[in-house]
Amino acid sequence: MAIHSAMVGNRLLAALPPADLSLLTPHFQNVSFELDTVLVHAGDQLDKVYFPHSGVIAFMVEVPEGQTVATTLMGSEGAIGSLTVLGPSISAVTATARVAGTASQILATKLQHACARSFAIRHVVQVHLRTQLLQLQDVAACNALHSVERRMARWLLQIHDRVADDALLLTQESLAQLLGVRRTTVTLTMSRLRAAGAIKSERRGLIEIDRARLESMVCGCHAVMHRRIDRHYDEELSARQRMSVLLRESLPSPEANI
Repeated sequence: MAIHSAMVGNRLLAALPPADLSLLTPHFQNVSFELDTVLVHAGDQLDKVYFPHSGVIAFMVEVPEGQTVATTLMGSEGAIGSLTVLGPSISAVTATARVAGTASQILATKLQHACARSFAIRHVVQVHLRTQLLQLQDVAACNALHSVERRMARWLLQIHDRVADDALLLTQESLAQLLGVRRTTVTLTMSRLRAAGAIKSERRGLIEIDRARLESMVCGCHAVMHRRIDRHYDEELSARQRMSVLLRESLPSPEANI
């Protein structure tokens, strides 16, 4: 099982026993996405599901006044469009790549059929959806209570959690959309972070961060969200994975009935 997990870049897929994963793999298409690629537009029928292996996707909501704000981020720990397992769905958000990456894409109908056949796949998706709902609650509370400076530190750390480089390719426009503020506010906030040493440089859209200093400035929401993802995924996914394997092993083999 350790070898299986190491071979799969997406955390949800890595949690599946090989027999259950094999229900999905024949239907996967490997795709790549560049910075600012829109995988799903708000109002689109969700007919595909993406399991990212790398990169960072932001879920964006546009308010009636025309401003755009991010609700959550997702990387290799999740799946985009997973609500389709509950039935035909219309996307309420726009999913935009904030860091380029790759994903396994599958038709929503194929995922639905696999869910109907596999307890393990159903449970993996359910854990993911519950975790996403909890993150939405955390982000809503953070946006209401904490300063722009602390929220920007949280977004930068959340992106850094999902990439291997301290230099993040982020424009002031994309940061403004993440925070739901004007670019002038982003400029002022970046100046404060730079003065505190949390940002070492900013050139051509590259923001080099000092993670330790950024962590000293962030609100407690980042740590709460990080722990919540790890707890749900490590405890619930691994426990149910073992249960699924045990249940399968306890069933009589077809040869036993011959």
